[in-house]
Amino acid sequence: MNFQDLKKIEKYTFYIDLAFNRAGKRADTLRQRKMPADVDRVRWSKGIEEGKLTTVRDIICDRLEEILKSFPSIDNLDVFYVELIKCSLDYGQLKKSLGAINWCMKKVNEFHRVFTNKVRKAKENKEMNRHRVEYYGRISSLLKQVKNDFVYLEEARRVMKDFPAIKTKMYTVCLFGFPNVGKSTILSKLTTSKPEINSYPFTTKTLNLGYLTDSYRKMQIVDTPGTLNRFEKMNVIERQAYLALKHLADLIVYVFDLTEEYSIADQMKLFIRIKTLEKPVLAYITKTDITEQEKINEFKLKYQAEAFSSIEEIRNEIINRAIKSQKINL
Repeated sequence: MNFQDLKKIEKYTFYIDLAFNRAGKRADTLRQRKMPADVDRVRWSKGIEEGKLTTVRDIICDRLEEILKSFPSIDNLDVFYVELIKCSLDYGQLKKSLGAINWCMKKVNEFHRVFTNKVRKAKENKEMNRHRVEYYGRISSLLKQVKNDFVYLEEARRVMKDFPAIKTKMYTVCLFGFPNVGKSTILSKLTTSKPEINSYPFTTKTLNLGYLTDSYRKMQIVDTPGTLNRFEKMNVIERQAYLALKHLADLIVYVFDLTEEYSIADQMKLFIRIKTLEKPVLAYITKTDITEQEKINEFKLKYQAEAFSSIEEIRNEIINRAIKSQKINL
């Protein structure tokens, strides 16, 4: 799902001004045409006024429909995105605001029908002008009624455009572990993704994605933000990581760093807690180039942990698991 196409939403006055200005230009264009000899002036004026009413309707409804179509159908989203929206935004308010825009669009169409009929039945220009002014007033009032919904939808758009574009139906592997244990480096070695990697303590600020391919197979690798063992007090980024594990992961690769920036005991506690998600979990030891082999052996012996320690090994295991799962894009 890609939220980058969400259209910027302006304040309600923008749409009113745009519609009325376009209507004025449409009327000017029509007035410049030569009136046919077989058409009387009242009938000619009616055509101009109807053109203004229709232009206002078309501009506003087109813009409102554009907003509605750019937002996904909330109820039909994958559970990962539904939960992500709920933890990032007011889910009820988002649905309410989208409903309000849809209501407004229907009312604009309704008023267009009513006032077009009034203009057609008018017998003089003064009466037509009165109906057009009233129509403009009703349209302005309608959009003003939902002005707060325009504001909220723009706030929601700014949040949602930063959501990760994850393929929720593809076999997905989540890299997980404490901050700065090397998950982004692993992602760059397994895939063609180029996440931000620094030599100083650094925490991934969002979900990084890459794709591991083998012949005709394709797997999605997600580098989740480094998270500490405090599930009850998660920030927004940590919630994204947790939701990815809970709803997307077909396999979790838990990354251990034995250089002890974080204690091995604490890393093991989080490893055990991750297993409660009842997802397949593989252990991987990173930074082996600066970790003594003896320390790696002691770790495996003490915790009776079957841990991979080379990119090639973990890559082959991921591919084997994906093949067996049958949930894999070909």
